[in-house]
Amino acid sequence: MTSLAHDTVAAAPRSRLAGGLGLAVVSAASFGASGALARGLLDTGWSAGAAVGVRVGIAALVVAPFGALALHGRWHLLRRNAGLVVLYGLLAVAGAQFCYFSAVSTMQVGPALLIEYTAPAAVVLWLWLRQGQRPGPVTLVGAALAAAGLVLVLDLLSDTELSTAGVLWALAAMVGASAYFLISADESNGLPPLALAGGGLVVGAVVLGGLGLVGLLPMTASTRPTTYGGTSVPWWVPLLALGVVTAALAYTTGIAAGRRLGSRLASFVALLEVLAGVGFAWLLLDELPRPVQLAGGVLILAGVVAVKLGERTVVRVEPTPA
Repeated sequence: MTSLAHDTVAAAPRSRLAGGLGLAVVSAASFGASGALARGLLDTGWSAGAAVGVRVGIAALVVAPFGALALHGRWHLLRRNAGLVVLYGLLAVAGAQFCYFSAVSTMQVGPALLIEYTAPAAVVLWLWLRQGQRPGPVTLVGAALAAAGLVLVLDLLSDTELSTAGVLWALAAMVGASAYFLISADESNGLPPLALAGGGLVVGAVVLGGLGLVGLLPMTASTRPTTYGGTSVPWWVPLLALGVVTAALAYTTGIAAGRRLGSRLASFVALLEVLAGVGFAWLLLDELPRPVQLAGGVLILAGVVAVKLGERTVVRVEPTPA
């Protein structure tokens, strides 16, 4: 598991950093549309398992052939990293998306995303514990801002009722998102980004499909038109968008961004998904978080700046000799 803690703390070349930031923005914007698109399907009778299963299945069909080509016949890389690919498929693909879709079925898209995207703080903690990358004071300030923002997003200081099940699902999605950032940024395995994405999506599709076949995961679907922003569209339109845009494009660009930025910085830049998610929820569902939750979102997003500034102050703690 130590390979999952890989992160680059040295300054990256300017062109590599710029390219990574661009890919991270594309990935965040693509992922951000998934909650609103899925919510429309869930409201017409789709179960979270069915929506995620079809989404991941479509993405696997799109990405897997390109992943195979990216290997250039080096199948030993896939065999050598089979455990990592399976872990990626279980946590970062199937687990994260199923838990997130389950969360948005019981609560608003914005708060669910804000809870899930406390993942960057979890990434910082993991790297500290597993690889001795002790965060500097600025990074710690960013983590504290994220924690304070989470309190506001959960609206813990008022009597407003929030779905407990939704919060728990969103926190579970946070674990999957953390695994996504950590595994995506690991270059030591030698797997091309497309191969990792394709393999993980295939694993996710097989796992979700298998759980559905044996009855452990409810799979219900509907062919009723889906309504977004007052406009009805055929049911297959959001499904295609979920599979091609919010999964195939999002995962491949996200992995490529992680390789260039490192898991810590990539995870904080990906907080832009929250802004995209809130924006799509507003446009497609006419849904906005409460003002106090938006204030919490601002605090969480402030962690992006704090952690970026703290990238140069990471201290590597060497293990004490026995």
